[in-house]
Amino acid sequence: MDLDMAQVRTFVCAAEELHFGRAAGTLAISQQALSKRIARLESLLGTELFRRGGNGIHLTEAGQRFLAPARQALAAADAAVAAAAGKGRPLRVDVWGHLYAPMRTLARVAGRAGELTPGHGRDLPSVTAALLHGDIDAAFGRVHPPLPAGLTHRLVRLEPVDAVLSTDHPLAAEPALRPDRLRDSVLWTPGALGRLDFLRRFADRFGIRASTAGANLGLAHFLTEVAREPHRFSLLPADVPLPRIPGLRSVPLVDPTPLYAWSLLWRTGDPHPGLAGLVASCAEEAGRSRWLEYDPARDWLPEPPAHRLPPRAERHGAGPAGRSNRTRGRGGRPGSGHSSGNEK
Repeated sequence: MDLDMAQVRTFVCAAEELHFGRAAGTLAISQQALSKRIARLESLLGTELFRRGGNGIHLTEAGQRFLAPARQALAAADAAVAAAAGKGRPLRVDVWGHLYAPMRTLARVAGRAGELTPGHGRDLPSVTAALLHGDIDAAFGRVHPPLPAGLTHRLVRLEPVDAVLSTDHPLAAEPALRPDRLRDSVLWTPGALGRLDFLRRFADRFGIRASTAGANLGLAHFLTEVAREPHRFSLLPADVPLPRIPGLRSVPLVDPTPLYAWSLLWRTGDPHPGLAGLVASCAEEAGRSRWLEYDPARDWLPEPPAHRLPPRAERHGAGPAGRSNRTRGRGGRPGSGHSSGNEK
């Protein structure tokens, strides 16, 4: 049986849209032409792929079984066309966790990993779905279990996290803070806490009793809301540049220092030649910049690594409470706290 790839592409698009009209628009064909392609494919396969009804279209059980291999067949066909043309397509890499600016880390390795096409996923579930569907080749962000079968991930960077709070906050003048000293403050989150794995685990671990959520309208808006209330705080990786917002201060967290884990995630067996280069570039930069130093006696991770990581080195110029300045390898805003804008 020889499949017509135009029919397969039409099926996949209709399965993703679950609407023949929208799928036809995406493919730039008429709805009548789309319906004919689907009908011919169903005739060739000897089974219905869609159930039509007054409430729209839905995949039949046969359609659900056919969808994943159909996507793989399209990816293979596209790769074959690119190979015949003598040019490979760029590596498609999504990022998520945008408030924490994942692109700044990916940018450190992108130039050595071949041609990349960056994209934006909403969250880990949407990114894993895109990987399994073959829509992207790799992704970069914070990975936490459980992950679907068929995916591989590698830890790339462990980044210290600072507390950001109003300059009117009772603890704003501290040069450094233990996380449990924030237990009486209100954790400000970009969305419901239950959906934000790192912040939820931080609150559970250090006894943060109160939280409130705001809309994720970008870093500047988010931090403006933090600065507005004297009892709010949130968390931000230490290497993220703060926008100039009056009345905002960042304070290092110590004893332990929370670490935000950045990982590269990809589909097991992905044949794209650029993937190996990206993985190698991440490992090279992690070694050069000491991104993976970890001391369980001084650092906190929601999921401690299963394999041994380089211990955090003692550095010269230790700051308050025995905290290193964190300017080598981990990055960090200079000094023992940073204010953006005017202190009140």
